[in-house]
Amino acid sequence: MDPSLIAVLAAGRLVQQVGRELRNAVEARLAPFDITSQQAALLLNVLRGQTGPAQLAVVLGTDTAGTTRLLDRMEAKGLISRSRHPSDRRAVVIEATEAGRALAPRIAPVFGQVNRRMLDGVSDEELRALTGLLERMLGNLRSP
Repeated sequence: MDPSLIAVLAAGRLVQQVGRELRNAVEARLAPFDITSQQAALLLNVLRGQTGPAQLAVVLGTDTAGTTRLLDRMEAKGLISRSRHPSDRRAVVIEATEAGRALAPRIAPVFGQVNRRMLDGVSDEELRALTGLLERMLGNLRSP
């Protein structure tokens, strides 16, 4: 097998492994709050003013069906509510409930804590280089 292909496959595997480990670490930290990382991200984005299902689907990296299921779960937990848009009957507005607003300050720091742990010992210069590489990789995947 071509050595450069082996290196590319190894790098891709590591990126996937880091993503999995990051997700697992966040999930473990959020478990005591009975919320998943995707549910937490949805709640935090709603509190930042993204109140439409289409907006949330883009931010969360899911489709509209996945967003609907996520909203169903969040509503069942009493963390968000859905209502009709006042001027567009076809649109839905998502808002955090009192319970959701109370939970947000407890879950928001988890993302920063886990990211800090992941990047422990990485210098500012290395972090800038890593960020540039990851942005380029995302751009490569998003280009046609």
